[in-house]
Amino acid sequence: MQPLEKTTNLPSFEDVVALARDDMAAVDRLISKSLASDVALVSQVSEYIVMSGGKRLRPMIVLLASRALGYEGEQHHRAAAIIEFIHTATLLHDDVVDSSERRRGKDSANTVFGNQASVLVGDFLYSRAFQMMVDIDSMRVMQILADATNTIAAGEVMQLMNVHDPDVTEEAYRQVIYRKTARLFEAGAQISAVLAGRSASDEASMLAYGQHLGTAFQLVDDALDFNASATELGKNLGDDLAEGKPTLPLIYAMQNGSTAEREMIRRAIIDGGLNQLESIQAVIESTGALQYTAARAQEAADLALRALTDIPESVHKQALIAVAEFAVQRRA
Repeated sequence: MQPLEKTTNLPSFEDVVALARDDMAAVDRLISKSLASDVALVSQVSEYIVMSGGKRLRPMIVLLASRALGYEGEQHHRAAAIIEFIHTATLLHDDVVDSSERRRGKDSANTVFGNQASVLVGDFLYSRAFQMMVDIDSMRVMQILADATNTIAAGEVMQLMNVHDPDVTEEAYRQVIYRKTARLFEAGAQISAVLAGRSASDEASMLAYGQHLGTAFQLVDDALDFNASATELGKNLGDDLAEGKPTLPLIYAMQNGSTAEREMIRRAIIDGGLNQLESIQAVIESTGALQYTAARAQEAADLALRALTDIPESVHKQALIAVAEFAVQRRA
């Protein structure tokens, strides 16, 4: 597949953030209101992670896509907050499962508040998200988000099954990143079309955009785990390897390295830990694993752009295009 000809004069990511600023401010107000609880620890943990920064791409996609499709109501704010709550709940649970100590450049919630609090507050955020789905009063939106949440949970289990397994294939890896990451991007873009009352064709286009954007985002994320500074990344370099996760850079390096290099990576995945991190980074570099992963991410981003072909031209469509470009060019 030939790459798409790149659109010139795209807005920068900062321009995209500025374009969505008023809508995002409304989402933040709704999030703050929805985090209120008479149980103090619930509010403390929720606010710690929800308000701890991050790119907020998932809710931003809901806002931009809704505007690109001509939506003029306010329910997209609620939908964006729901997407952020579901994402945040998965982060809380992920960090407990992975024993992660860092998230977005600071101590993870489980490090600060403990595993029990993180799991239970994650459950609170899931249940709050479903309360907010009811408030949207759309069975179609609820169906999409309920299905997405279930798929994400299944993806978590699939990833757990793959941990410390060096024989995971690229196809199995892709199944995990679709379920764990791309599915929520997909749902956010799709429900924007539903809220806007658009055709089945437009809904399918936005679904495809979200799916491929989420895939590109996760592929780049997995490459950055071996090719970024801890400060840029917001977590410790090599965390995936330390947790025994066979991501695409490792899978490709095993397939294309020497017998000794393949065995070294296999053993590192089986055992976990970072004892061989520098040596494995060297193999990843020499085999072109990062370039391969970047190429697959670019393919996914190109598919996301193709999905927007029939969406009417607007500043918000240009912003969606810019987000796809940002997803593959980012360094953190």
